[in-house]
Amino acid sequence: MEEKIFKPCPRRPDWEIVQLKVAYSEKDLREMLKSVDGKWDPEKKVWLVPYGLIRGTALEKRILKD
Repeated sequence: MEEKIFKPCPRRPDWEIVQLKVAYSEKDLREMLKSVDGKWDPEKKVWLVPYGLIRGTALEKRILKD
């Protein structure tokens, strides 16, 4: 049996700011992001949120890749 070296996925620190894509029509989600001090970036049209606030939630799938 061939052995493989385990390489864990790099984990983001909770304080790292991530960019989330949220549609304008998702008003409840936008309000929730505002309530946790998420910031809207009008130039990039993304929400900026500390990773720790969305870790383990469905919002992780909305993180834009750098």
